[in-house]
Parts: sequence; structure tokens; C-alpha cells
Amino acid sequence: MNASVPPPQLMPATPHASWQAELQLGFARRGGQTLLCENRHRGPLRVQKPLYPEGEAVCQAILLHPPSGIAGGDELRIAATLESGAHAQLTTPGAGKWYRSGGAVASQGIDFTLGAGAVLEWLPQETIVFDGARARMQTQVSLAADAAFIGWDILCLGRAAAGERFVSGHFDLRYRIERDGAPLWLERGSFAGDDAMFASAAGWAGASVSGTLLLAFPGLPQQAAGLLAACRQSAPADCAAHALTAPPGLLIARYLGDSSEAARHWFAALWAMLRPAYCGHPAVPPRIWNT
Repeated sequence: MNASVPPPQLMPATPHASWQAELQLGFARRGGQTLLCENRHRGPLRVQKPLYPEGEAVCQAILLHPPSGIAGGDELRIAATLESGAHAQLTTPGAGKWYRSGGAVASQGIDFTLGAGAVLEWLPQETIVFDGARARMQTQVSLAADAAFIGWDILCLGRAAAGERFVSGHFDLRYRIERDGAPLWLERGSFAGDDAMFASAAGWAGASVSGTLLLAFPGLPQQAAGLLAACRQSAPADCAAHALTAPPGLLIARYLGDSSEAARHWFAALWAMLRPAYCGHPAVPPRIWNT
């Protein structure tokens, strides 16, 4: 099945005191199979091999970051391009961690480009921002007119299990989804550890975990009402604040509480409901989530 898949290719190294890491993936449909046709990396970011847990049509790639955390000064860049008709699913083996910084900013840039009829599922596990971290996170998703995208992000402020809160440091968030160059979703946030918005009812309302699920696919306008009604029958197990809505071109789910596990399980339940609508396949949870 994978005989035609090229081995991972190293990008030119750039000496630097911090980690400078890049990963460039390309997916193409050949007959009824989605192939990982490009797999280039520099630094500690890579995909070991393509996986096909539900058959040849869907290529699953697990993004590995061996250092397991992002420190001040680190720069990570992840890009994936899907050719016409390709269907890729990207996930991670564990939570992402942003460590306390002595002053330097760490950054992560994600850039997804989907061709005609392509489907991309971006299903990472949660991101933990340690107290004192200085982080900049940016995601850009560019869709062809009939491409489909579902993605989620779960952001945890501080290490709740250790009783840590995010009281110092800073992080910036940028998220953009566009279809044929026109914006569907623009979100920007900039927070310092002492920001009043963390306690405000108009902001985080004292919560430590925020999650967002975004879905865009061509048939959504016709199916939005039915999908919203079905999804609203589900709720996070911890009874945290949550909401679902469908502005033009998007279906959005939001979580605001204190349990990354409850947020992730709720998003996975919504994904199981939504997947037949946007790609015609039942949900097959990645095995890596159980390890």
C-alpha cells in the first residue's frame, strides 16, 4: 500500500540556540487512495509514516514533536497541502506544552491549503500553556470552493493538576479560515497573565480551559439546522458552559470550563455526529488517543 510513498526528507538545518522546526506535508489522491506524497522536515517535527485505519481513502498522519514541549525562542512551522479529492486526518500523540519563558517568545504557525473536493480533519489533543509562558499561535486554513475542513483547539491555562494558574506570561492567538480567498472565520486574541478578561463574565469567567471546534463544508447551509439540533442533544460531561451556532459557512462549538478531558470527549462526540455529513464516513477514533 505504501510502496510509492517517499521517505521523510530533511530540510536544510539552521543553527540556533532554540528549536527551529518545520514540517511540510503533501497529500494526493491516486485512484481511491490518499497518499502522503510529500513529507519534509527540519528539526524536531515529523510524521513517521502514513496510516490507514479505515481503508485507503483516508490517510492518517500523527504529528510528532519529540521534545514534547515548546520553550521560549522555539519556532514551529507546520504546513499541509491537500490536492484535489485527498482526505487527510492529522492528530497528535499527546498534549502540547508551552513552557515558562525567561523572556523569549515561542511561536507556532500552522498553514493548511485544501484543493477542490479535499477533506482535512485537524484533531490535535489539548494545548497546555504553563504559567510564565510567552506564546504566539497562528493558524491559517485556505479552502477551495468545495473543500471540507473540521478542526478543534483546546487551550488549557496553567497545569490544573498541579494547582497552577496562568498568572504571568503572555500569549497571542490568530485563527483564519477562508474559502476562495474570502474570510469565513477571523479570531484574534492577546492576553497577559494578569488580564482582567480571565475573571470577567465577558471573557473566561474564571475558567481555565477554552475549546473551539470549527466545521466548514459545501453542504453545510442546507444541513446546518438539522446538525445543530442533533449536536445540541450532547453536552460536556462536566456540565461546563458550552454553545453551538452556525453563522454563514461555518458550524461552531465552544467549551468554557476547567476540564480538558471533558472538552476533548465532547468534541469527539460532536465529530462522530458530524462526520457522515461532511465526508460520508462514520467516525473511527484514532487509536493513538487511547495510549
